[in-house]
Amino acid sequence: MEKKKLEVFRKRLEDRQRELRYAMSRTAQDGREADVESAQDIADRAANSYNKEFLFHQSNNERQLLQMVDGALDRIREGSFGQCISCGEEINAKRLEAVPWTRHCIECQEKLEKGILEHSST
Repeated sequence: MEKKKLEVFRKRLEDRQRELRYAMSRTAQDGREADVESAQDIADRAANSYNKEFLFHQSNNERQLLQMVDGALDRIREGSFGQCISCGEEINAKRLEAVPWTRHCIECQEKLEKGILEHSST
């Protein structure tokens, strides 16, 4: 991949990384604030519990996406960005434009979703 295009992806990924870190700290703060509220009746306690569960789920999703973004930045540094981690083929440019943290080409992603391909932690 040419350096100019790689630099564009690096910048987009770093921006996304900053957004995710900010969102995670905001979600954590919201979770702490939900703990502080002392709910009096059962409906308030149930709503508070639901809010904490929702914030936990949101935080978990943000953490997973951040790991994928971090991995993409690592692949840029290693020189393997844009290559499928399963088959080694080049990932379609339009796929990278849409999801720059993707690790798989479309064919391997489909196999992964069907359970034909094993998850890789790379």
